[in-house]
Amino acid sequence: MMGQQDQIMADARAFMKSRVILTAAELNFFTHLYEREISAATLAAELDLDARAATRILDCLVGFRLLNKANGLYSLTQEGALYSERHPESVLPMIRHYNHLWDTWSSLTTVVQIGMDPETKPGIQMDEEEWTSFIGAMHVVGREVSEKIAQAYDLSGYRRLLDIGGASGTYTIAFLRKNPDMRAVIFDLERVIPMARKRLQKEGLAEKVELAAGDFYKDELPAGCDLALLSAIIHQNNIEENVSLYSKICRALEPGGTILIRDYVMDESRTKPPAGALFDINMLVATRGGKTYTFSQIEDSLREAGFEKVKLVRHGEGMDSLVEARKPA
Repeated sequence: MMGQQDQIMADARAFMKSRVILTAAELNFFTHLYEREISAATLAAELDLDARAATRILDCLVGFRLLNKANGLYSLTQEGALYSERHPESVLPMIRHYNHLWDTWSSLTTVVQIGMDPETKPGIQMDEEEWTSFIGAMHVVGREVSEKIAQAYDLSGYRRLLDIGGASGTYTIAFLRKNPDMRAVIFDLERVIPMARKRLQKEGLAEKVELAAGDFYKDELPAGCDLALLSAIIHQNNIEENVSLYSKICRALEPGGTILIRDYVMDESRTKPPAGALFDINMLVATRGGKTYTFSQIEDSLREAGFEKVKLVRHGEGMDSLVEARKPA
């Protein structure tokens, strides 16, 4: 049994394990090892790496049970295979996003000392490569949750969904699968639209979904929908930005329409769920004014924007709580 001091030390050095996995993912070890057995020297030659250093990473990954080693040859375990971009359920996009977060989180001490740089722009800032990883990561984390929420939430009364910041369409796909008579509009940045188009075509749903390019910080939203989904959006905004966004949604929705918000919903102490408190730090280092919100904070902002009948319709321990509100008829 691990003693108290041992546990403290284990928690403090957890970054070491993370760094090894992130480096292996960044250098694409797992994809190169997919469905093959190779030596450290072969892998190093293929990826143009230092063989001595690569061997140490590989041996460490064996200790993490992500690789097997036999007769000097390395191969992926079942768990390690998920890190390969060739695996049908690959988690690699999310791991690459975590690599971006490593750099962002390295500024935490400075942020706590002096606060966020006032020049930071709204939303989450990334370059093109990071955006691609981020959108892929959102699909990875959203696959199971979207199905769960689509099953839990009654969609039968809605005919047209507005998926705001809908990325590659993970939630739109889940909602349309649950309610085949529904149509949808995905609204996201112009650079994201091709990713959504590709995934919708793959899923055979392209004819049911309109793709609209825009920036919800600057542009009005498409009209004509009776359900608007804000999935994992409000945490990147400050309260004023959310009120502005809710107001745009209220204007765009049909009378009597519904806004559905998926995100962390914190208790009034702002310490639970613990994952939400940790994610709050992620928003501290990554955004200008983003944070996780309590239900009362979300409710107040929705009512200020013109919504009524605000309800917490699902309370989860992760980013799977749902808040619903209505536009007056």
